[in-house]
Amino acid sequence: MKYFWSSYYSFISLLLLLSLATLGCWGDNGEDFVHCISLHSSNNNDSNTTLIHTPSSSSYSYVLNFSIRNLRFSEPETPKPVAIITPSHASHVQAAVICCKSHGLQIRTRSGGHDFEGRSYVANVPFVLIDLINLNSITIDTEDESAWVQSGATIGKLYYRIAEKSQTLGFPAGFAPTIGVGGYLSGGGFGMMVRKYGLAVDNVVDAYVVDANGRIFDRHSMGEDLFWAIRGGGGGSFGIVLAWKLKLVPVPPIVTSFALHKTWDQNAADLIHRWQYVAPEVDEDLFITAWVTAASNSSKEGGRIMEASFFSLFLGKADKLLSLMQKTFPELGLKKEDCLEMSWIESMAFMASGFVSANNVKLLLDRTPLSNDRYKTKSDYATKPISKTALEGMWERFKIEELETVQLMLIPFGGKMNEISETETPFAYRAGYPIQIGYYVTWQDPDADLRHLKWTQELHDYMTPFVSKSPRGAYINYKDLDIGTNKEDGIPTSYEEAGVWGHPYFGNNFERLVEVKMKVDPFNFFRHEQSIPPAKMASCPDVPHETLPNAMQYL
Repeated sequence: MKYFWSSYYSFISLLLLLSLATLGCWGDNGEDFVHCISLHSSNNNDSNTTLIHTPSSSSYSYVLNFSIRNLRFSEPETPKPVAIITPSHASHVQAAVICCKSHGLQIRTRSGGHDFEGRSYVANVPFVLIDLINLNSITIDTEDESAWVQSGATIGKLYYRIAEKSQTLGFPAGFAPTIGVGGYLSGGGFGMMVRKYGLAVDNVVDAYVVDANGRIFDRHSMGEDLFWAIRGGGGGSFGIVLAWKLKLVPVPPIVTSFALHKTWDQNAADLIHRWQYVAPEVDEDLFITAWVTAASNSSKEGGRIMEASFFSLFLGKADKLLSLMQKTFPELGLKKEDCLEMSWIESMAFMASGFVSANNVKLLLDRTPLSNDRYKTKSDYATKPISKTALEGMWERFKIEELETVQLMLIPFGGKMNEISETETPFAYRAGYPIQIGYYVTWQDPDADLRHLKWTQELHDYMTPFVSKSPRGAYINYKDLDIGTNKEDGIPTSYEEAGVWGHPYFGNNFERLVEVKMKVDPFNFFRHEQSIPPAKMASCPDVPHETLPNAMQYL
């Protein structure tokens, strides 16, 4: 194995030298690259000026910046793509893969731009950004209770299109409506119906993916190994998923939501502690997430304001919810007037508004987030309730006045998650992991970067004794490069090096992901700082491009 990695590193280093040599074509305004894209695109209704954006294009900065969600990665010194491709047809993606390979360029693929470390649009080597924003169509089939969704669509748009066709169907996806479907599903995806229907990827039944040779496969032709890997194995490792077929789930005509906020002098700390024993064990129709927020006090008194918020979705009416809460969580003090009965789509709008209002359903169609900040996120899984003493130590860290806004986000699993095997998808943290934890810090001042990044690491270190171990779990959609990275242009120097970050994200499923990578991308074309490496060096050449199927039969 050591000999393999040494040979592999030498081989890739040679490719990198060749890659840098080929960049001379960009000195001619990328004419050769543009010609390559045109040659390999079977649908040329889009002009090259709308398909390909180079730094000399008037559209380049707008397209690049529109979907940057973490302002830490929008600085002038942040590495920029040599070109941005905004495909509107499957053949455009195929052509991009072929031409990036022939021109020695890496690829970054962006659907919504919510990659927490910016890896969907940043690389430290010459790269092309494939922005899927125009591949955003959604087709709902109410008879089959399914939907075909292109990767560039947002979760909010998916919710909206489902509700246009049915008031009794939904999909168990995430909280922020601006998140792109492609990136979200590539990491697993949990939301407010996770306890009833599992992860989003537990409800994916088919997909179209472009491989490293530019070929398109569906579930039948790609095989079950690759289909398994793309449903939670992380984006940017196996190919570019063009579209997903989703199994829609039944929702009642009336659901109930609430948003309760408790200040620290209203026993908020005790309520958070108690929540751990209730939320993962209660009826699976009830989801209650708990958030603790600490922010600077803008009043004359100054200091910090801390509060706990409890947001809920109950798949039923208010009376039943009140009865259930009285039996299981009376300490929260939920009252009839706190309960908001609404349709499922209105509950998604309520969530999208920050749990403020359910009135503006069209908010779900807006790709612009409520705010853009500089931020850093880390994650954990708790295997048992965290003690009051441990929580008190966390609260003390939240009170540091030099910080802007910090949040603890607690997501309850249990319910359906306990019934699904840890090997069903790459997402390994099912039964035995009742609570998913997110640590989230946001700020505006670029000069405050180091202070806030240091705080997140110190808090994460503090939590080590109280969370999962061997490995200490982490959520791939809360990407965290602090865990570990591949070196040298996305290429690990050893299997063990890749496992440093791979096992926390995927547990024992990491080994199978490595084997799948070996089958579908043995020369590691799709790679980045935390991409899955192949198991060993391939001995067979790439499939010739002439064998590409016609993309029109797929999309």
